[in-house]
Amino acid sequence: MRKIILALTISLLFFNCKTNSKKEKITGLITEKAMVVSAREEASKIGSDILKKGGNAYDAMVATQLALAVVYPVAGNIGGGGFMVYRTNNGKTGALDFREKAPLNASKDMYLDTEGNVIPGKSSFGIHSVGVPGTIAGLFEVHHKFGGLPFKDLIQPAIDMAREGFKVTNKQAIALNLTRKLFEKANNYKVLFDKEWKKGDLLKQEELAQTLERIRDNGQDGFYKGKTAQLFVDYVKELGGIISLKDLEKYRAIWRKPITFNYKNHKIISMNLPASGGICLAQILKSIAPFDLTKIAHNSSKYVQLLTEAERRSYADRAHYLGDIDFVNVQIDSLIAASYIKKRMNSFSWDKATKSSEVSHGAILGHESDQTTHYSIVDQFGNAVSVTTTLNTGYGSKVLVKGAGFFLNNEMDDFSAKPGVPNVYGLVGSKANAIAPEKRMLSSMTPTIVEKDGKLKMVLGTPGGSTIITSVLQNIINIVDYKMGMQESVNKARFHHQWLPDNIRMEPNGFDSTTKDNLKELGYELVERNSLIIGRVDAILMLPNGKLEGGADPRGDDKAVGF
Repeated sequence: MRKIILALTISLLFFNCKTNSKKEKITGLITEKAMVVSAREEASKIGSDILKKGGNAYDAMVATQLALAVVYPVAGNIGGGGFMVYRTNNGKTGALDFREKAPLNASKDMYLDTEGNVIPGKSSFGIHSVGVPGTIAGLFEVHHKFGGLPFKDLIQPAIDMAREGFKVTNKQAIALNLTRKLFEKANNYKVLFDKEWKKGDLLKQEELAQTLERIRDNGQDGFYKGKTAQLFVDYVKELGGIISLKDLEKYRAIWRKPITFNYKNHKIISMNLPASGGICLAQILKSIAPFDLTKIAHNSSKYVQLLTEAERRSYADRAHYLGDIDFVNVQIDSLIAASYIKKRMNSFSWDKATKSSEVSHGAILGHESDQTTHYSIVDQFGNAVSVTTTLNTGYGSKVLVKGAGFFLNNEMDDFSAKPGVPNVYGLVGSKANAIAPEKRMLSSMTPTIVEKDGKLKMVLGTPGGSTIITSVLQNIINIVDYKMGMQESVNKARFHHQWLPDNIRMEPNGFDSTTKDNLKELGYELVERNSLIIGRVDAILMLPNGKLEGGADPRGDDKAVGF
């Protein structure tokens, strides 16, 4: 996967500091009424077309998600899961958790050898890394509660695109070619994707089209029961996995209360556990709220230092306290209380870096992937949805269900296989995120909606594994504190710190030498390389004149479409 990211990134450096330092105003797509921003133009267009036909944001969510499962198989999915935060046109907010779950036969030590050591790769690659998928259950839950158009009309564009095919992009061809050996290793047959791809090739997925037709004709049972479920479970057994028909039958998506807090006259609505994004976002923004950022230059050494120290403390708490709230009692109110956060920042000094070895979790009273995907939607009625969904790493487990044509996730790696041992993203966890049957694994996903003065202001989110939280964070700050436009904000170079490992990851060519030298003098270790992408933000900003501006990340093939 690192090779994939390297190859994809070499051609993406046009958003460096030279681009961002130009005087002319950077502006994204402006529309009058509605917009969809996603990882692929085809998916954004399908979602926008649904809105044009009179559908609402929730209808467009269903259509966009299913289209991404076809056109963006690296992360778009029906074999994974995710989270959705919504805001209705009358200001009501809520959240849906359709995160994957551990199978009924899962156990706390399932990835350890006889000596108690983690077996390398077992939780992140192949059939043993697969959690019970939640995407289809999530889509039907949303449609049942909010949908306006018939489900068959929302899924048909994805069926047609799977059957008729779409043209592979250059970035997509590179990613597919670099993953061929892993496809071969994870499966016991030659999968459709195991060939040499080039830009412009037509990718047809007939088996996936038939799977989608079964969902169209039989509803949620078309995935969790019947032929698709049997194909799924039979192939899992062939490969030695543990997911059963009972696992699929028992899966349910859950409505959650979002994390809601204020930051500088803005109301932030973000995802609750088992997504850690909302809590971490609240902690970090509250940590920096006392500082006047207008007096600190954007992406300067002081700016990077302040955010890094706030991030360091939040990620330390994430590792210790956070997990699935259906299994673990997490003191959420205490973790985001102003008094607690003030104590956490007492050790911050402008004079030197705090060492992560000196920062443990705080004393209170009383994990993802670079190949996740996010899409933001605002409809002509004023509804908004922010959705982050994933297979975890690129193409998930690399297992493609024989006869059904969809990839399975590798989300089991987001559990703590063993307390203190990092996962594929370097995130560590504690017993709060230990594996248990039917438990949802901790996530970094951070679908977020921002209000100001009781009105919708912004819809945003991103893929990026552990960097999701900090990417969303920096874009909120860009808009709220630095008054940037949406596309201008999305284009800005980003950085990331996650407590462990104790370094600042910086996008290449995005930070000047003075900033980097100052940080090094203060004791910070910097990681800057051509393979480093930090998030791919897809966002929508409500402009003062009532129009919408899209921010589609130039780091990928992302596109805003609307009317």
